Amino acid sequence: MTALAPPAGGGCRSTPVLKQRGQREVFCGLTGIIWLHRKMQDAFFLVIGSRTCAHLLQSAAGVMIFAEPRFGTAIMEETDLAGMADSQKEVDRVVAQLLERRPDIRQLFLVGSCPSEVIKIDLARAAERLSAQYAPRVRVLNYSGSGIETTFTQGEDAALASIVPVLPASDARELLVVGALPDVVEDQMLSLLSAMGVGPVRCLPAHRVDQETGVGPNTVFALVQPFLGDTHAALVKRGARHIAAPFPFGEEGTTAWLAAVATEFGVDAETFARVTEAPRARARRAIAQASEVLNGKSVFFFPDSQLEIPLARFLTRECGMTAIEVGSPYIHDGLVGPDLDLLPAGPVISEGQDVDLQLDRARAARPDLTVCGLGLANPLEAEGLTTKWAIELVFTPVHFYEQAGDLAGLFSRPVRRKQLLKLEAAE
Repeated sequence: MTALAPPAGGGCRSTPVLKQRGQREVFCGLTGIIWLHRKMQDAFFLVIGSRTCAHLLQSAAGVMIFAEPRFGTAIMEETDLAGMADSQKEVDRVVAQLLERRPDIRQLFLVGSCPSEVIKIDLARAAERLSAQYAPRVRVLNYSGSGIETTFTQGEDAALASIVPVLPASDARELLVVGALPDVVEDQMLSLLSAMGVGPVRCLPAHRVDQETGVGPNTVFALVQPFLGDTHAALVKRGARHIAAPFPFGEEGTTAWLAAVATEFGVDAETFARVTEAPRARARRAIAQASEVLNGKSVFFFPDSQLEIPLARFLTRECGMTAIEVGSPYIHDGLVGPDLDLLPAGPVISEGQDVDLQLDRARAARPDLTVCGLGLANPLEAEGLTTKWAIELVFTPVHFYEQAGDLAGLFSRPVRRKQLLKLEAAE
């Protein structure tokens, strides 16, 4: 197994980071419920929030009226907001009704929102009390999905971090893969690891409570999402050890991630090559075909999902793009450091956001592609910039070899569309 060669001009790990604090354009952390409720089949996510929270979840999830999703909103009324109702009793009442109606629930998440945090409803105390009341049939946990201080992907981080302290202790030597993946992608990953002889392998989040693993000093874990800083800290606190690696986006990132795991478990180079050779070749062909239009183009990342640094590494190294600025809400060197090592030097690396100042830089640079949140995309399109919605990169399967071409296609489609529109206008 050969380590990826760093860029000829050096990477970006030592690049000074531009840190700005001002008005931000971020999406609500409740959004993580949309993919987590599909992944965790015996869980229910009860948001303690407003009608706005309920509308957000319904519209973001696209849930049909006759569906029975694994999430809901306990809507705070005027009496709750005015402090006229006992919030703890109200939470107890709603939870009792929910568990009576849905006996299939094995774990219940009480999810804080902007309104519940502003009036300081103590959901941690409620979760502790209710977990004792309904144990062992139901485990009740809590986390914050508020958008006041967090970005939308941190909802998943907060949810997984709330699970880690209640996992049983274990001395077993196991690999824990951390981060929610679509089932088809998770199956592909597990198949590759199994073919290399890596195991036992567990996933967090697990599909069901009874599939969860213990955690201890012999647990090693690998992250598949770069926004799991709190979960990483919680696992380290439990004694687990992190396998640092680039994230599995594109052929290079996937190979480097698998190689780090394989090295940890003593997989020989011949076995690694045999297992990865064919999917690597398919990924390279798919990326080359999808990214032809991206070669030589420039890209500017606004901070949104915390995927920005690994994606910039993918676009510059595998799709021939030049990064002008790579902005991320938070930069955790222990997580994205290996990707920064591989990202060619040159772009501004920025953490946090003063959106007006960053908009000025983007307008001055006139990049060929701007990756940003929904709130900025349409205004920038009106100014003639080509944009890519950052949130789509979270909702679409993009990890590992078989999705590498799809990942490149997400970026190439808006560029190709812009070219076609120019041709039509010229005619």
